[in-house]
Amino acid sequence: MGIVAKRSTMTFFSDPNSHYSHRVRIVLCEKGVTVDVIHVDPNNLPQEIADINPYNSLPTLVDRDLALYESKVMMEYLDERFPHPPLLPVYPVARGESRQYIYRIERDWCSLVDQILAGGPAKTLDKARKELKDNLLAISPLFGEKPYFMSEEFTLVDCCLASILWRLPLMGIEIPNTKQSKPLLAYMERLFERPSFKESLSEQEREMASASAAV
Repeated sequence: MGIVAKRSTMTFFSDPNSHYSHRVRIVLCEKGVTVDVIHVDPNNLPQEIADINPYNSLPTLVDRDLALYESKVMMEYLDERFPHPPLLPVYPVARGESRQYIYRIERDWCSLVDQILAGGPAKTLDKARKELKDNLLAISPLFGEKPYFMSEEFTLVDCCLASILWRLPLMGIEIPNTKQSKPLLAYMERLFERPSFKESLSEQEREMASASAAV
């Protein structure tokens, strides 16, 4: 494992198109962290990443002598390193529930998102799109119970969801405006209107919205 070169500021090597990088950028913006965000082409990674990250992957977060290369670890590290505003509940039971929600998002939805964005046979992609859309609509009522996902406050769970939901048009998934979907659509609007979310967007992510609006 390479030696981490000390930097005067925190540095975040980000894939401007990846929802895993995006979720970390949302946390950084929520916390108001002074950070040097370097958007990197995943197909042309700088040598520095290979030197500090054994997987030579994105995202990679560097904070002085520390290099992190797993998005969930980064989010929790940032929440502990910069405790205000807190993005995980204080109490252990609620904190455990939030971690379990993130686990389920990764297991049930991120795999579908990754499959769709990677491309492939049309039949396979259509099946993945339908599964993701049906799953979101099935739990739509949950988004109306509290301002954020199962919480009165914005949390790391919402960071993970926001980065996925922003990419629905890119994935060819349209959420219809129906009675069933209204809680989900209202939740998406709350997320996307947050100043931290707007600030977190890369140029490519801003173009996603422009492209979908033009269709």
